[in-house]
Amino acid sequence: MTLSRRAIVAAALLAAAPATVLAQDWRKDHPTVTMSVISAENQADLLARNKPVADYMSKALGVTFKVVTASDYAGTIEAMKSKKVDMAYFGPASYAKAYDVTGGNVEAFAVQLDQNGNAKYNSVIVVKGDSPAKKLEDLKGKTLAFADPNSTSGFQVPNYFLRKQGIVPEQFFSKVGFGGNHENSVLAVVQGTYDAAATWWNNEELSNFKRMEGKGMIPKESVRVIWKSPDLPESPYVVLKSLPQAMKDDLKKAFLAMPTADPAAWKALTDGKSKGLVPASHDLYLEVINLIKENERLRRTQS
Repeated sequence: MTLSRRAIVAAALLAAAPATVLAQDWRKDHPTVTMSVISAENQADLLARNKPVADYMSKALGVTFKVVTASDYAGTIEAMKSKKVDMAYFGPASYAKAYDVTGGNVEAFAVQLDQNGNAKYNSVIVVKGDSPAKKLEDLKGKTLAFADPNSTSGFQVPNYFLRKQGIVPEQFFSKVGFGGNHENSVLAVVQGTYDAAATWWNNEELSNFKRMEGKGMIPKESVRVIWKSPDLPESPYVVLKSLPQAMKDDLKKAFLAMPTADPAAWKALTDGKSKGLVPASHDLYLEVINLIKENERLRRTQS
């Protein structure tokens, strides 16, 4: 059987088409790209922080790029599971949960560097600046606010290390609750609703409570750290693995280029306290995935 002249010509034209033209085909089926960001801070500030990112990505990709959030971390996880969003920004623990519930249909591709060039952060427990507590043991019988059940630094990591130390939160503290996000938990400490809270910390200049001080949400030095976890892998930006390969390649390329391609957008996103982005992969989070599994085992045996 021989090909018709028309088919031969069509095949030749396709083969000769510039790679850039072929790579743009995904835009016909995906004229809008949506990224969901975990609700680590209040919705208004989070969306304002990401508005320049959306503008940059829209221009770089030639499509409408939207950034959304949910009322809790589970909402962003569910959005990825149901394929209502194409990209997401997760913490390590929420990424691990998303990887599990999507059957591996999420692909970590980038992490931020802090201003010192490190791709790591820590979980910390903070108390009010004038609290008499000097160490974790001083909080026995006091109250503790976690951030969100799917938060790495705001729940999974401190819960794990407390239990490994023989401190069962439900028994050690007089009350354990969830603030809903990191800002609410810290506000609860400043306002005296809770004695301590778990949150995220990168270094002395970059942390949740330093950002809150910068926004005027809390007075300077109104909280202080009394416990810090070992280093954790930085939070990943991810894409749906099931997206067209050309689309994934373009999304990753544009996003990774943002710090140099649009420094203003990058500064707005990171408060000017980041040296940029570096590629990431699933392997970076294997220890966190195992930590979460161990957390569940400890919870069952200690409850």
